[in-house]
Amino acid sequence: MLAQASPWHAHALQRTAAGIAEPLSVPARMEWTTRPGQGPGAEILGPDLRGKRVLELGCGAGHNAAHLATFPQALGSAQAGETPIGTHVTGVDLIGLQVRRARSHYGRLNNLTFVAGHALQFLRASDEQFDAIYSVFGAVGLVAPELLLPAIARHLTPGRVLAFSVPHPQRGGRAPSGGDGPRRDFVSLPDGTRLPIARWEFTTDRWERHLGRAGFRLTSAQEFHDSRLGHWPTTLLIRARRI
Repeated sequence: MLAQASPWHAHALQRTAAGIAEPLSVPARMEWTTRPGQGPGAEILGPDLRGKRVLELGCGAGHNAAHLATFPQALGSAQAGETPIGTHVTGVDLIGLQVRRARSHYGRLNNLTFVAGHALQFLRASDEQFDAIYSVFGAVGLVAPELLLPAIARHLTPGRVLAFSVPHPQRGGRAPSGGDGPRRDFVSLPDGTRLPIARWEFTTDRWERHLGRAGFRLTSAQEFHDSRLGHWPTTLLIRARRI
């Protein structure tokens, strides 16, 4: 019921109605921003994730997860004569329709698993450890950070990377949030409808404080622009290590 009441369910429902989800070619790169081809790729998660376990929180249609599961050479080339070892990727999404789309697109990949469920509930129910965890406009920023970040830390191997991209708090000329609570934002549906959501929109300094409380050390923060959306920054990409 929680998922079906979510604006993201309405978004996925319209996307699903627009066409049948079919098998897709695996994307050649990982995307972190609103503008394809901009910014880093999968290397931000670590120099070599071959054979490692990676978790995506808010996988959507599965494009980034499929890239990670299929392109070990993007993270570290196999030695001559070696059989390439893929990355084991689990993608979690609140919306079952999105998970079905992801499975339709990339379910043929053996080392890729898609799970329907709330990110926080998944983390609380799982005892699995991961070598990298990431979110691209996904659960990070949409779930209370004082709950989500400690849960992520419990499942991330010490020294490994958490990376997430979120809408920039100053996009469109906004003023950054002055507190630790969420503020009102909107989801734009394919038909042009806008539905309200709560989103945690922090500056880098505030993200660093929340990360520190959860047992992470901030290692980088990058801002990205999309000229199609005006001159304000549109994406904030955060990278941190589990202490």
